[in-house]
Amino acid sequence: MDQEYLRLALDEARKCTPSPTAYCVGCVLTATYPPGSAKPVILARGYSRELPGNTHAEANALAKARQLSQAELEELFPGASFPLTIDAILVHADIYTTMEPCSVRTSGLAPCADAVIAAGIKRCFIGVGEPDDFVNCEGAQKLKGAGVEVIWLAGLEKECLEVARMGRD
Repeated sequence: MDQEYLRLALDEARKCTPSPTAYCVGCVLTATYPPGSAKPVILARGYSRELPGNTHAEANALAKARQLSQAELEELFPGASFPLTIDAILVHADIYTTMEPCSVRTSGLAPCADAVIAAGIKRCFIGVGEPDDFVNCEGAQKLKGAGVEVIWLAGLEKECLEVARMGRD
């Protein structure tokens, strides 16, 4: 199941407009709610530069999840007690990202690792570590330090890196 969500994140990454100064990253946000429910539900998907403002995949998926209406949340989680809040759901969410969440933004925007931590997400599944092409990323370390379980998914590293570097020679 985890590989399936990472493949969906790769599909998101392929939607990115390539950039010589940024990676093409995809993200899928899932939640099992109420806790103990049988199957996770996809809350939101995102990819780099999808939303205005030089945005990153994880931040975009979180922003889209936060825009879900009460009716949409009730449809996604019919067995839950209502009213639902996205914050109550996010603490039961997992995030799947094709590349390690950033710990530094050269643009001055908030790093994705900080957004994941602030959302209260407990597990982060990563396809590949961020290479040092632009910055020295310590996103996984930052997540672990904040109590987020980091799971490196083996098997798709090469594909995640190739998609991340789309459009570069």
